[in-house]
Amino acid sequence: MVFKKFNRLTLSSREKKTFRLHLTYSIIEGFIAGILVLNEFVFLKSLQGSDYQIGFLFQFSVIAMALLLLFNEFIRRVGNKRKLLRITGIVTRIPLISMLFFPSGVAGITGNDWYHTLFLAVFLIYFLANLVIYPTINLLLKTNYDHPNFGELYGYATSANKVLMLVSTLLFGILLDFNNFAFVYVYPGLAMLSITSLFLLSNIDYEEPDNSEKKESFLKAVRHSSVRMVHILRFNKPYLHFEIGFMLYGFAFMSTVAVITIFFERALHLNYSSVGFYKNIYNIIAILLLPLLGRIIGKTDPRRFAIYTFTAFLLYFFFMGLTEYLPFNITWIGIKIYPVLLVAIFCNGIFAATMALLWYIGSAYFCRKEEAADYQSVHLSLTGIRAIFAPILGVFFYEMIDFSGTFLIAIFFLLSAIVLMVWSLRKYPVRKENTGNNRTT
Repeated sequence: MVFKKFNRLTLSSREKKTFRLHLTYSIIEGFIAGILVLNEFVFLKSLQGSDYQIGFLFQFSVIAMALLLLFNEFIRRVGNKRKLLRITGIVTRIPLISMLFFPSGVAGITGNDWYHTLFLAVFLIYFLANLVIYPTINLLLKTNYDHPNFGELYGYATSANKVLMLVSTLLFGILLDFNNFAFVYVYPGLAMLSITSLFLLSNIDYEEPDNSEKKESFLKAVRHSSVRMVHILRFNKPYLHFEIGFMLYGFAFMSTVAVITIFFERALHLNYSSVGFYKNIYNIIAILLLPLLGRIIGKTDPRRFAIYTFTAFLLYFFFMGLTEYLPFNITWIGIKIYPVLLVAIFCNGIFAATMALLWYIGSAYFCRKEEAADYQSVHLSLTGIRAIFAPILGVFFYEMIDFSGTFLIAIFFLLSAIVLMVWSLRKYPVRKENTGNNRTT
């Protein structure tokens, strides 16, 4: 069925070449992403990292967005995008090879914090690459895919990415249960794979547009971008409320990611295969729900859609915390299955599906087409801002008031976000035919 739909597409030779490279890149990166899904658990269970170090490790994966404003302007000014991608790949992936020098057992790690510091530094460098990769991918694809085919081709590549992600998470979890230190051989291999994928991506054709007009200085351009962001938040009330709701949700999410990793290890005593199993379950649910939800969000105010999203996430925390008090479980082919945790994971699957759409599409509802990039920049920059403090604060909450207290704080923030969305919808309804700031009735 999927192949029939693909074959019906009329593609130019440029699109065919771009799709081959994009698809191959997506498959390789999906395999890599599936392995890195277990990264925090590897750091906790195998390397015996501290609670706060787990918080820093997650923080590194998102804090780069705080620099997005600067890097977007930098990337716009770099003419040779192919060279930029290749240099980024080499510089940020090569450090993974240092894992070969890690001990192959827990005895070599005990009492030696140097390995923890090196692990954190390697992944800080790794995730900084996203500042270059994400904007450049969008630029390359938008330049080479015709608009009618863009969504469908992007969807095929993303689906392939998710399938490989599920497979590699499962296989890596089984491998780690066999050898808790298998990552010292796997991660260096990821370095070579990721460099290869970025070199393939860089082969997508791109010609820098001829811009003969004089450009304003870098700092001046950044300052103008900052002014636009403040103006958007100040004068578009529905969008401001949407972003405040996201800040409340984002705090609940980021403050608990490290704590949930600790919860899986210390409260539920899960092995790698079990963690991989639960992560795959919610991803499968999300993949199955995405086509249906994609049709719904196009007809729904994102604030109303956010209510459903935040409610699903609130229930996830409720049932997650309940698992500690209803710990009945069975073991099946080495996987520890908690019935109550399965309910939590189901709620998380609904959340993941709705959030995947809300995250990328929600901002565009509140603006004209030509303003979409500025609105999404506001959205992503605010993500980076909350990443500066939320993960570490979450670990602090856990150490002060344990798992249940931390989950209750997350539920409170999500409930606050839901109440704000309900109030905003009633107070500031949006007429979709209006565009631009002050889009309220």
